[in-house]
Amino acid sequence: MHLNGRRVSRETQERLEHFVALFQKWAKSINLSAPSTLDDAWSRHIADSAQIFQLQPAPLTWVDLGSGGGFPGIVTAIMLAEHGDGWVHLVESNHKKAAFLRTALRETGGRGSIHAVRIEDAPSIVQHCDFVSARALADLGKLFAYVEPWSQRNANLRAYFHKGRDYRTEIQKAHGGWRFDLLEHKSAVERDSVILEFFNLRRAS
Repeated sequence: MHLNGRRVSRETQERLEHFVALFQKWAKSINLSAPSTLDDAWSRHIADSAQIFQLQPAPLTWVDLGSGGGFPGIVTAIMLAEHGDGWVHLVESNHKKAAFLRTALRETGGRGSIHAVRIEDAPSIVQHCDFVSARALADLGKLFAYVEPWSQRNANLRAYFHKGRDYRTEIQKAHGGWRFDLLEHKSAVERDSVILEFFNLRRAS
């Protein structure tokens, strides 16, 4: 099996297939995603989420913010299982969604844990991470404020955010209060979307 032109193992494929089945089952009773995206979960969610790990495949420690239906956090956890190393801390304050995420990790063997807390409280629980991810969560200014406690502890921290066609406006606005270095990665799934990779994040003086 290939995702975004890259081969994944049969075991990883089976884990991802099981996750999609769980996602579609649970989404019937709790709001994990827009109904219109359920039928094309592979292209809209799995392949899109897999891009994050494919950009940064080192088996290290991730924090996934507002994990919701598990994208990209559960997908990253499943990809790490193939390496047998690394860990994802999934932060999701909604307890029904957190219950789904726990089930998904348990049944797929993904390498991760769930923290059913507000994002602002997560840095006191997860002291260190190498990477942060978020998908369809908030504007860049708010995301930077979430990431700041970890970036202060780790000068090499990298953050990966999915953004749509208006991302340049968000970047320009964020420059008002923040300084950062940025790499733009064109989405392999959505023509007008990007994955923005931030590093050297700090508040503007």
